[in-house]
Amino acid sequence: MFDPNGPTLFELARQALSSTTEGYDLLAPKFEWTPFRTPDVLIQPMADAAAAASANDVLDLGCGTGAVTRAMAQVAKGRVLGIDLSEGMLSEARRRAADQGLDCEFEQMDLFEMAFESEFDVVTTSGAFGHILPPDQRKFVDLVWRALRPGGLFVFITGPMPKMNEAAFWVARGFNAAMHVRNALKRPPFVMFYLTFTLERATQLLWERGFEVRVDSPFTAFEFQRARLVIARKVA
Repeated sequence: MFDPNGPTLFELARQALSSTTEGYDLLAPKFEWTPFRTPDVLIQPMADAAAAASANDVLDLGCGTGAVTRAMAQVAKGRVLGIDLSEGMLSEARRRAADQGLDCEFEQMDLFEMAFESEFDVVTTSGAFGHILPPDQRKFVDLVWRALRPGGLFVFITGPMPKMNEAAFWVARGFNAAMHVRNALKRPPFVMFYLTFTLERATQLLWERGFEVRVDSPFTAFEFQRARLVIARKVA
């Protein structure tokens, strides 16, 4: 499951027993070698969508170690900003961007406190959804809408809700149940859940907010057949 350079089970357990921000600070140096890092095969279509839109300025939410931010920096013509709560993850993101000679900015910020007003042509995310609880999803979509310029795109990967006879359904439900128990027993909580912004839920909220939504299936590898590329345009 893990690369030899990745975290040990002990390190993962320590992370899970920490707060959300502290946990990612601990995981940051080894995050790129975990299954939680979004694979490049999923990131590339997001970058392609930004390139096709001739994006100038791009905002990457919950950027982590900056995998998506770096991909966007290679196609965007202007400012590329990644925000995250974890300073440890941001430090790793800055180091990796510098190693590649990429012009990106990284800032520690709670995405629910961002106050961008029509500043970006594209907003992306690849790791934020698990940290956004259902009661906060509508506010999240509103903030993305506000950050985009008219005609701008919200680009991300999600998937349909798995059926009850699929293993993915029970694996995700089992993980979520474990996290609920963990958070009931220990404070501060570690907020990370699966199946929180599924294709059905995402498209519903985006349409309600006024986005034009396109869903593509550009992934052919078996392990990514459920993945969907969502491109939501803020109607001018």
